[in-house]
Amino acid sequence: MQQVIIDQFSATVRAAAENSQPLHIRGGGSKSFYGHPPSEHAKILDVSPYQGITEYEPTELVITARAGTPLAEIESLLRQNSQMLAFEPPYFSETATLGGCVAAGLSGPRRASAGAVRDFVLGVRILDGTGHDLHFGGQVMKNVAGYDVSRLMVGAMGTLGILLEVSLKVLPLPTVEQTICLEMGETEAIEYMNRWAGKPLSVSATCHVNERLYMRLSGAESAVRAAHTQLGGEAYPAGDAFWKSVREHSHDFFKPPVPLWRLSVKSTTPPLSLSQTKQLIEWNGALRWLTCPKESPVDTIRQAAQKAGGHATLFRRHNCAIPVFQELSPALAGIHQRLKQKFDPAGILNPGRLYPEF
Repeated sequence: MQQVIIDQFSATVRAAAENSQPLHIRGGGSKSFYGHPPSEHAKILDVSPYQGITEYEPTELVITARAGTPLAEIESLLRQNSQMLAFEPPYFSETATLGGCVAAGLSGPRRASAGAVRDFVLGVRILDGTGHDLHFGGQVMKNVAGYDVSRLMVGAMGTLGILLEVSLKVLPLPTVEQTICLEMGETEAIEYMNRWAGKPLSVSATCHVNERLYMRLSGAESAVRAAHTQLGGEAYPAGDAFWKSVREHSHDFFKPPVPLWRLSVKSTTPPLSLSQTKQLIEWNGALRWLTCPKESPVDTIRQAAQKAGGHATLFRRHNCAIPVFQELSPALAGIHQRLKQKFDPAGILNPGRLYPEF
């Protein structure tokens, strides 16, 4: 039955390539707000029917599942075996799927300590833009020469191929987790997070918002207790709910109906002086979320991110006339174009979702 579904997908892709028909690849639709909207002429290719966990061996710390598999199903099975997706993927909806998680390439609060999505992808099975069924990588970590195609699919937003199956490395759940809270301003919090990030402490997440610094400690009970003693602060009993609200953008900070920017910068970057913006800081200072009035100058925000050695993404509620992602350098744009041509020569897979030109 599952092979029949793949054959149907492949036939749809081949027909679309022959007719230059753009395809809008969609799973659960939980990340549909992210990136540029699909072309009004695009035909929807719903990949959610292709679901199910195909292989899971807890002792090997590897799980393989089809792209349409609900994230909730995967994480439920992992929790039954005291394991987790360490990059803590955001759902944004109960319909979130594994394919959407990998295609969007978004990681949650644990990313700074555990790693990003691409750090845990071991192998993928995809359909390219000509309908060919391709396998890359495997189920073990290894070094390869040239492009690591499995990880290349992470964050590609479906522009290089239709994800069919993904193999992921998983990790054991921490024995104990505790959240502490300290009252401090933004400048002090950035310095504090970076000072302790270089120490062998069990800090698994950090967040500064509303003049408070929240730090999550994860590990053995003795390690968590020792870290709390060194860091100070008060125990915050609602830690689980707090980190979920940051991950899923249900925290009050994210609720105003205004543009939301995601800035990736050096963790030691001082507070960004951008008028009329409110900011939430994660990942020891490397991730800055900004909410700002709709008329805020885009160039000012992007220039501030570039000056800080990073880039800015208009994450939500964007004006269609404004590019979502920061402009690529000519060298990087050339790489993107060559990859697109190689994997999707007819340019039919989610065209324009990342950048208008490919």
